[in-house]
Amino acid sequence: MDLLKDPDLVNELGPLLSAEAAAEAPGAGVDAADLEQAVWVRLLESGRRAPDPADPAEPARWLRRAVRAEARLARRGARREIPYDHRRHRVDDHRPRAGAAGGPEPEPEDALLHEEDHRALRSAVARLPGRCPELMKALLSPRDLTYREIAGELGISQGSLGPVRSRCLGCLRRMLAAEVAAPGLRGMER
Repeated sequence: MDLLKDPDLVNELGPLLSAEAAAEAPGAGVDAADLEQAVWVRLLESGRRAPDPADPAEPARWLRRAVRAEARLARRGARREIPYDHRRHRVDDHRPRAGAAGGPEPEPEDALLHEEDHRALRSAVARLPGRCPELMKALLSPRDLTYREIAGELGISQGSLGPVRSRCLGCLRRMLAAEVAAPGLRGMER
């Protein structure tokens, strides 16, 4: 009998999977829902058969191992990601950059690149799930709010701001990395 064709077993494993994914996700730098989904996909792809009814702990054991394996994969992937800094790869890096007041004027293309970066960031923040857009806007606010002020504005506990911020930044990082990794047509390519 297929494991997925047993709705009682799937319904029974759902809460365990949610709890395991929620526990492993912060350490892996991924969203718990993404981790859950990866485990369900792993289960579907494996064509797993239901274990012997005499050993009811075996599906739970497999589920825990699968969550940990997916979390390890996510951690490895995060370690290999290197943020791309387009400014390091410019030909004209010898030019002085715009500094504090009284410094050299910013070049038009520097101002354009700076504004494009801000536009991409604002766009990505707006697409974040849940309360992340509100939190990120508060964190990026020019008013330089404290955690206590942000918690008061958002109506959440101050102690939960750090973990929520971490999840939101991880999600934002993945979104921006995916956008940078998707190459567009350049030059003579058609």
